[in-house]
Amino acid sequence: MRHIALVTLVVDDYDEAIRFYTEALGFHLVEDAPRPDGSRWVVVAPEGGGEGAGLLLARGKDDAQRARVGDQTGGRVGFFLHTDDFARDHARMRAAGVRFLEAPRHEPYGTVAVFEDLYGTEWDLLQPAADA
Repeated sequence: MRHIALVTLVVDDYDEAIRFYTEALGFHLVEDAPRPDGSRWVVVAPEGGGEGAGLLLARGKDDAQRARVGDQTGGRVGFFLHTDDFARDHARMRAAGVRFLEAPRHEPYGTVAVFEDLYGTEWDLLQPAADA
């Protein structure tokens, strides 16, 4: 069996990103280990994610990487957070200060709303339709 284990997300600050993903989005901190070069290996993942991909939060090391923070997908939704209870997670995330760019909408594939992470990267919060 094969699966995508990690996706790198370039961030400005490790601790700020850890707080956002764990407190606002409800992810758990999988690993936070120092590296010999002074960087850290920081992995977060959604609670109950099973074999789903985690995020490697990587601090931008140079001007080119730092310039990509918040624009890693060219202004498109780049990440899709699936949930089994859209109303619960939407309400919790809004209460935690997550900025949604639209009202929830019902599509043939499920209930969805676009939100931004702390750097402006766009995500979908999505509860797939039962038959999807």
